Amino acid sequence: MGKQKKAKARKPATGKTQAARLTLGATVPEMLTPSPLSDPKVKKKKRNKFYERELRRLHIELVKLQEWVKHEGRKVVLLFEGRDAAGKGGVIKRIIEPLNPRACRVVALGTPTERQKTQWYFQRYTAELPAAGEMTLFDRSWYNRAGVERVMGFCTEAEYWEFVRSCPAFERMLVRSGITIVKYWFSVSDKEQERRFKSRVEDPTKRWKLSPMDVESRNRWQAYSRAKDDMLVHTDIAQARWYVVNSDDKKRAHLNCIAHLLSLLPYKEVAPNKMKLPKRKPELREGYARPPLDIQNFVPEIY
Repeated sequence: MGKQKKAKARKPATGKTQAARLTLGATVPEMLTPSPLSDPKVKKKKRNKFYERELRRLHIELVKLQEWVKHEGRKVVLLFEGRDAAGKGGVIKRIIEPLNPRACRVVALGTPTERQKTQWYFQRYTAELPAAGEMTLFDRSWYNRAGVERVMGFCTEAEYWEFVRSCPAFERMLVRSGITIVKYWFSVSDKEQERRFKSRVEDPTKRWKLSPMDVESRNRWQAYSRAKDDMLVHTDIAQARWYVVNSDDKKRAHLNCIAHLLSLLPYKEVAPNKMKLPKRKPELREGYARPPLDIQNFVPEIY
């Protein structure tokens, strides 16, 4: 019997649908296992259709999550870190797409001013933290000091080690205050990063994404790798764990990251019931006349 059970456990999943192994905070419709996105034999059209369908399902769950955060007065902070062109921005866009922007903000701070450089290092980030019922997504965060600042020499060794000592205490303090922190590191291969850089050079709509700093990072791959490894060792704490997302395949990274995020928060469906629009009441139009169209400036209809 033992051998039979063992053999049965090794049998690959079959059938039209199989429940996803990941336990989500609320029930999510079953997903195909294995995913068509991981099968190179599946045609691109079918993979895209699967991606759109699963993204739609996860978007519905994200809306439920946001309603729960609002209902419970939770404060959620999501940190997105990784190499240049690792796909952080794409995942952030997919997360916020169905959400209410009044309660979900993306923070992408630029280079600190001369005044900010003299402040407590975490000071300009604390001003962006969420209030009750809000979610804040940091597109790069205070971990700049452990990554680009260390590698590029924008901070001293003393400043770096002070950050390493202070960061875990800072995050534990935030968690004690009622803030939930989720940290994602997007891992991209050297080959895929180079391909994406070349794509940005060729595409006029993406050239703004390629900065001189990105170009220099190509020459410091191993230095960034060592900095990332040290960062994870010193700041992966029980109260705010690091989660690594394999992002060589963007579509898979989008779905995997969102599904994982949903699995971490114990949200419940608290959204209001579906509304029924009543019939419009007749409106009195006496005394109103639309102004002549020729006095208004219309956008040319060239399409």
